[in-house]
Amino acid sequence: MNKSYHNQINQKNFQIPTTQTQLKKKLKKIFKMQVNSNNVTYENGFIQASYQYKSSNVEKLENGTLKVTPKTTEYTFKTNTKVPKLGIMLVGWGGNNGTTFTAGLLANKMKLSWFTKRGEQTANYYGSITQASTIKVGCSGSEEVYLPMNQVLPLVNPDDVVIGGWDISALNLSQAMKRAQVLEYNLIEKLDPYMRDMVPKKAIYYEDFIAANQKTRADNILEGHNKLEHLETIRKDIREFKAANNCDKVIVLWTANTERFCQLTPGVHDTAENVLKAIENSEAEISASTVYAVATILEGCSYINGSPQNTLVPGVIELAKQKDVFIVGDDFKSGQTKIKTSLVDFLVSAGIKPQSIVSYNHLGNNDGKNLSSEKQFKSKELSKKSCVDDITGSNKILYPETNKIDHEIVIKYVPYTGDSKKAMDEYLSEIFLGGQHTLVLYNVCEDSLLAAPIILDLILITELFERIEYKVDGMRTFQRFNRVLSTLGYLCKAPLTDENTPLVNSLYRQKSALDNIFKACAGLHADDNLLLEFKCPVTEE
Repeated sequence: MNKSYHNQINQKNFQIPTTQTQLKKKLKKIFKMQVNSNNVTYENGFIQASYQYKSSNVEKLENGTLKVTPKTTEYTFKTNTKVPKLGIMLVGWGGNNGTTFTAGLLANKMKLSWFTKRGEQTANYYGSITQASTIKVGCSGSEEVYLPMNQVLPLVNPDDVVIGGWDISALNLSQAMKRAQVLEYNLIEKLDPYMRDMVPKKAIYYEDFIAANQKTRADNILEGHNKLEHLETIRKDIREFKAANNCDKVIVLWTANTERFCQLTPGVHDTAENVLKAIENSEAEISASTVYAVATILEGCSYINGSPQNTLVPGVIELAKQKDVFIVGDDFKSGQTKIKTSLVDFLVSAGIKPQSIVSYNHLGNNDGKNLSSEKQFKSKELSKKSCVDDITGSNKILYPETNKIDHEIVIKYVPYTGDSKKAMDEYLSEIFLGGQHTLVLYNVCEDSLLAAPIILDLILITELFERIEYKVDGMRTFQRFNRVLSTLGYLCKAPLTDENTPLVNSLYRQKSALDNIFKACAGLHADDNLLLEFKCPVTEE
């Protein structure tokens, strides 16, 4: 019972058969789906699928007319089906999210059950789209058929991952889990023998970037102020963790405290060369999260920013592209913002004009404590406020001149509430003939229990995209998706894009895009929900 979780993880063998027939049988066993199409092949450990992507180019003419030209582009997607042994390193491993995530993986791996006042509970992955959501794959007669997301394409099994990371607190994961006060006591008792041997590595601590009230926790930090030395230490930690656990790859995710925004400075943050030079010079406006991101990228590992600060500055984005590494951000989209980006989409799509959104939160966990500092709150406020701008901006009938609305965010730290976050939202909208529509919501949730499954999804889907390549008509070789992985925007409050990619915050559009990319790579058509085979059935003349 006292063996560490690291030593409990055994990678299942995944042997790629030599023939296409054998591979089809193997994949059918794993995914319970075999695509019967001349556009899909299963060869040499890859699924290769041809896909016709249909879009429209719009030309704005001088007289105000829009000239719309439909366009079809032939894509070929190639997905490596060999699932790697994956190492996960969390920055802030000993926090509420990190301990809850680790405990959740352990509880599911060991199929634990425990008692609460509501009776016996069993481990599950509710809240994870990769483990607990489905994708429509077609129709069987009049029945629509759905398949779990993790059976459409080959994802890493959460049972097989290895976990490590850093934290400014020296508590082992069992002590940190108890401090977090998220999980039921009976579950904590069962997990304690496995988590007490997990101890975070020393973390970078730049106290100017996080709230002063975090200083009492900071007893496990890298010494000094030499940011280049800190960078090299983090790189060494990643290499040693990967080697010690015999991992094929490592993904690093920031789930530590929200930092204040760094002040973007020309010559410091604007290019990859300048960011590296600024770290070497220990520039004051280089944050700890940026050092982690750069260290991760230089080690060839994907980096995910789960907090709202501007970690992924232009120079870091440029470096990721240079090193062919994926970056994902920003800020987990867990509860209130998910609802907001679906509700505003609903209102605007219905021709109703939102004019005011006021969002109030109070919580008592360490995240709330950190956000009680004004500079750190401003980082969170920006990510929460910007999440509806593209939705309102899509309708020039409702917003002919400006799409800005009265949008206020309030976050209060109330220690007694613990990890149970209370969120209240008021939506005021204009309706027919000058009328008003008021919608008020009250949402209560365990903050970390919503965030932990999102952490899992971000990591597993990012890893999958590391195994997907594409080729378009005219391209001689396959290449990877845009290194700024905006496809994962469904899981982020403030989706990171590059300058050439439209920003999408609509929850429906984000999820639809993600599902359809899975389907395209598997050799299925995108789902447009027309259901023409039923609404316009083909009949004999």
